[in-house]
Amino acid sequence: MKAKKKKRQDDFQKVKLKVGKKKPKADNATNTNFRTKGIHLSEQLKRDTSGPTTHRQLGINDLLSQLHHYNANVKHSALLGLKELLSLTPSLLEQHLSRLLSEVAAVFTDKDGNVRVAATRVLRFIAQCVPAERVAPFFPLLSAHLSCAMTHIETAIQEDSMKYLDVLLEHYPALLAARPAVLLTNFLELISHRQNSGGAKKAQEVKGTNWALSVSIDRTVTSQQWRLSVLLRLGRFLQAVVEERPVEEGDMSVATEGVFGSTGEGRLKPLFLNWEELTYSKAGVKVYEHSGAKPTPRSSYRLRPEVAPGGAVGENLDSAEAVQSFAATLVPLLLEVWVEASASDSSWNSTDSAHLLTPDAMSVMFQVLSILQLLRKLAPQQEQQESLDAWFRKEYLGDFKQHFMKNFPYGTQDTPKHKKKVDLKRSKQSAAVSAPAVEPLALNITLCQVMVSLGQRQGLSRETDGDWLTLLRTFVRDTLSTGVKLSYRQLHMLLGTVWKMVLTQRSKTLTEDLLAAVYVYYKQKNLTLQTRSLLLSFYSKLYLQEQGHTHLARSKVLCRWLASLPVQLSQLGHRNPFLSERLILSIQAAAARGNKDLLNSLQTQACRLYDPQEGVVVLLPVESQQRMVQLLYFLPKMSQPLLANLSCCCTAGRISAGLAASLIRIIHLRSSLSGWSVGSQEVALQDVDYISFLFSTLTGFSSDKLASLQEAGDESALPCSPLSPLSLYPTPLEQFTHHWDIVEEVCHCLETLGSKSQCFDILQNGICKYLTKLAVVPDSMAAGLLRAVSRLLDLSVLPIEPVLRFLSQCCLSLLALLITLQQEAPTETNHKREAIWGACILALSTVPRLLRMVLQLLRVGDLSEEELPQLGQVLSMLLQHTPLHNQLLANTALLQEIIQHLTRYSRTATREQWLTDLLYCYSLTVSHGSSSHRGNMGLQDMY
Repeated sequence: MKAKKKKRQDDFQKVKLKVGKKKPKADNATNTNFRTKGIHLSEQLKRDTSGPTTHRQLGINDLLSQLHHYNANVKHSALLGLKELLSLTPSLLEQHLSRLLSEVAAVFTDKDGNVRVAATRVLRFIAQCVPAERVAPFFPLLSAHLSCAMTHIETAIQEDSMKYLDVLLEHYPALLAARPAVLLTNFLELISHRQNSGGAKKAQEVKGTNWALSVSIDRTVTSQQWRLSVLLRLGRFLQAVVEERPVEEGDMSVATEGVFGSTGEGRLKPLFLNWEELTYSKAGVKVYEHSGAKPTPRSSYRLRPEVAPGGAVGENLDSAEAVQSFAATLVPLLLEVWVEASASDSSWNSTDSAHLLTPDAMSVMFQVLSILQLLRKLAPQQEQQESLDAWFRKEYLGDFKQHFMKNFPYGTQDTPKHKKKVDLKRSKQSAAVSAPAVEPLALNITLCQVMVSLGQRQGLSRETDGDWLTLLRTFVRDTLSTGVKLSYRQLHMLLGTVWKMVLTQRSKTLTEDLLAAVYVYYKQKNLTLQTRSLLLSFYSKLYLQEQGHTHLARSKVLCRWLASLPVQLSQLGHRNPFLSERLILSIQAAAARGNKDLLNSLQTQACRLYDPQEGVVVLLPVESQQRMVQLLYFLPKMSQPLLANLSCCCTAGRISAGLAASLIRIIHLRSSLSGWSVGSQEVALQDVDYISFLFSTLTGFSSDKLASLQEAGDESALPCSPLSPLSLYPTPLEQFTHHWDIVEEVCHCLETLGSKSQCFDILQNGICKYLTKLAVVPDSMAAGLLRAVSRLLDLSVLPIEPVLRFLSQCCLSLLALLITLQQEAPTETNHKREAIWGACILALSTVPRLLRMVLQLLRVGDLSEEELPQLGQVLSMLLQHTPLHNQLLANTALLQEIIQHLTRYSRTATREQWLTDLLYCYSLTVSHGSSSHRGNMGLQDMY
């Protein structure tokens, strides 16, 4: 015992320190007998000055690297610095777009809420500056980070993921809609979870109830508010998918401009290919039926890019099976959401006020109905939509009637407002997820559109549809006929409902009732242009369905609407060219079908519509003018006042020469003299009126205008002289050219009437009766008359003396005008001079005795000294024209006498150049004709 105790004491002996002795060093003592030197790295302390920096002297690389820092404050300040730097230097977006998107998207799932909010702001700034085509290569990465945020275990990150989704839906909806399958699954997981119930699993999957609504107590908002927030984004996402999906013609529920238009153009978007780029690219393109043209309605082939091997068929929801499978999962969840919202609504406890909803319940129901409507539109083809509607009717019609139609129509419950202490934090949270206020009218209209798609065609066991369809029909009729103010979208949805009811129920009484309600709304004043165009398109498209639906044939409302179109067009005029164009399109469609009510109304308003001063035919753009001219072919009758207006329209220059020629040809075809008719179409005008129209158009001036030109003191007309027997009114070059083209068309119509001699006889009688007494004549009319007489001349009918005298005066006056135009403006009037010279020469060479009468009008003794050279130039021009040599030789005596008088009255000592040229030309003509003088002796009697 003593030995053991002693040994234990030896192990723990205390060191005794003695006074004056040094303390022994410990075994682990540190030796401090060493020196250190500092190492200074000057490059390490330098800032990055190679590019733009923030106010903290941080560049783009520094800021992006700080996003990987463990401290949330550093990441938050880095995001703020990024927004500052990109605002100051937008060019950095193009240079670092890939890194910016990847680094910013990586913090979508950050644990700190301030960092996520800052990331949302930076993403919004980038989206506002960068277009979709630049972001497309990096969008799969953005979509992947978005999916991670939406499926994150943290509820706060899930809530913030909705903000990221809002930014992408606002700026890049097409990119989000490209591959919707993953995001749609994420939406389901945000509000529900899968159920694993063992043996009952198969039965649930058949009914689509293998998903159940989930409840989380960790959220900052209630479960109902969270589901409403998710449904809002789901609706916007499905809307983006529908808008980017090609839709065939015939879908009347798509809210786009011109859906009810009668143009016949669908919304199928063609795929434009650049074959030069595809030559060197690896992506192939498969070309299917019709070589890329618009496929037939029954065809499922499309021109589409080649899909990579292994791609899922239903990934883009481009088949009816994929859409139906997704709807089978989503629709039960939507019904559960509505049942939960309606159960919490206190108004449902009372039977009398069951149709009154609180704002929250109304928002939930509106979102549910909107998503149901969008689910129908996911099917791109008409056949798929019909099969999808039939599936909806079979599976959910009973549920929809129980939950939606039981208390239809709905209204807003008036809740008393109590003053309570406002919690700022809670109010901000509720404001962040609250849906926009929904009006009862918008809710009821959406419900109508959803339910009417479930209706069956008449004759297919529609007995069970009578109760709820009657409610819908009554609401639609009352809404349209009571003057309720509707927005464009609401009106479009109501018209789509009417369209569906009319074409599916096929009842004449129902159709007249609904169309009368639409017509009441149509007659309202102060409707916007967009609304008026939509109503016009609806009626026009419905009228085009008349042949295939007997209940639409001879509809009184449609006939009343058609009869009012010409009146509206005449009243509207040119104040709104776009709306006038829509009216003309509707009128043209009905006129082509021979609608008597419209044609009678059109004939009544024809004089106003075709007025040469205030009519729409001269005031609207060119495209509308062409359609107005085409309408003339369908007019039952053309009265004399209308023909007078049409003649003025052709000659006044308010429409183009080509369009005026088309107008003349249409009138020619509607006359009996053309010898051309189609079917049972009657002759629209009498022969006398037709000839009168051609003669008035040939002159180019109305009787009132010609009468005003005859007034004394008109300084615009050239004065008459011995060399110019008529006072010519110089028309502007543009007007002259326009009239010359019309003269050619009139001559062509006159030449095709059959008897040429009768046409010439009518023409010269008109000249003798209306034109020979004129003292002032427009030069375009004089040239046109010479041209027409030359083309219509028949040697069996010789011109009468008054007409021949008037034509000779016109010819001589025009020849004198040629000399003046050549001296004053030889370049600007080149076309006019050629036309006048050609008309004069053709008339002098073809009309008998015209050249002789022209030479007889040349009285040299009455000419002034300034006019002698002009006469010499006229004669020189005639002598130099070879086709006139025979006619000139036949009048050699007159010509020789005129030249002798010119030589005698020329008082200059030396012979002037014009006289020398005249004598030279005369000598050549006489010497050339001396050999054939004997053969030309017979021409003296004719010329």
